Amino acid sequence: MTARSQWTGVATREENAHWRSVAQAAAAELAVDVLTRERAGAVPHAESALLQRSGLTTLLDPASLGGGGAHWSSAFLAVREIARVDAGIAQLLGYHYANSATIALVASAEERDDWYRRSIEGTWLWGDSVNPVDPTLSLTPDGDGFRLAGVKRFSTGSSVGDVILVNAVVDSGPDEGRFAFLVLPAGHPGVEVQDDWDFLGQRLSASNSVRFADAPVGREHLLGFGTDEWFQALLTPAVQLLFGNLYLGISQGALDQARELTNARPNAWFLSGAERYRDDPFVQRLYGELVAQVAAVEALADRVNEEYDAVVARGDEVDEQARGDIAIRVAQLKVVSSETATDVAHRVFEATGSSSTASKIGLDAHWRNIRTHSLHDPIDYKKLEVGADFLLGIRQPLSLYT
Repeated sequence: MTARSQWTGVATREENAHWRSVAQAAAAELAVDVLTRERAGAVPHAESALLQRSGLTTLLDPASLGGGGAHWSSAFLAVREIARVDAGIAQLLGYHYANSATIALVASAEERDDWYRRSIEGTWLWGDSVNPVDPTLSLTPDGDGFRLAGVKRFSTGSSVGDVILVNAVVDSGPDEGRFAFLVLPAGHPGVEVQDDWDFLGQRLSASNSVRFADAPVGREHLLGFGTDEWFQALLTPAVQLLFGNLYLGISQGALDQARELTNARPNAWFLSGAERYRDDPFVQRLYGELVAQVAAVEALADRVNEEYDAVVARGDEVDEQARGDIAIRVAQLKVVSSETATDVAHRVFEATGSSSTASKIGLDAHWRNIRTHSLHDPIDYKKLEVGADFLLGIRQPLSLYT
């Protein structure tokens, strides 16, 4: 029997360690000028090329076709490591993983290898235009294909992607009401990428708007349609799990930078009996609290990452129970990773002092990034999701958020 996807079994420690090392090497390159790039907020072409050169963009793709042959937990770790130094590029990479994974989740068995082969050989970076709270696109039959019109905001990677994944519902004809997954190449006619990302954080995520001006869509651009398969429904937990690892990476990065700043401070507060700032027991206590909180989130993330590998490996045997169970586990991580990262990125300033608020330091980037992305979908509704399941055994209806 043919496996439902290339993701069988779970990642070994050796696999995870390898891809963590690859991501750390890429992160080291990004760290050299991250503050300058983040402040400039330019379209991240060079950063995208770095991800492609490193091999990270093909990490999840089938080894038999030239891809990395790795599991989701390795992808989550890669996102986490990049986020420690450049959360915008980590978001770009994470969304690429979710977008390109739709080949395995959506494309027919007959077309799957062809899609993967082209993506791998072209080292495609997959952007998207799928924001579910912007249901403004019209996909209208036109001859053998369609016409796509409307605007989507928050289209991560659309300005740098070799292709962009677009979701739209067919508005008429024999496929009326069906949820389509479209893959359009960069520079496609009628696709107008807007340079309008002007937000507090995640400035390098290329999450601008896209306008579709009666863009022609051929059948060759149709990856597939949404189905009621529980395997396909694993995409949303994957996206939310990417978020949890992104947030964890931001909190770790904030601690990394704060430790350097604290160790570099020459003097303690004048009322302290300590000689240097790092020797002050109050400073040490604060770090102890923050480090312990982040360590707890890391332990949960590692566990849930592995659990997700195991669920995906079940392929067509994934059922409503398994999908619901992993979604709850991911929601638990989303709650604690979001709140911990927001707290840590804020409170590290207490451990580094007023000098760390200088613009040239850039410690504020961690807080701006987590504060911006953690609003992607309200954390209160993730708490509700977890609480309703715990108390009543009630689970939220399927959506692109739950």
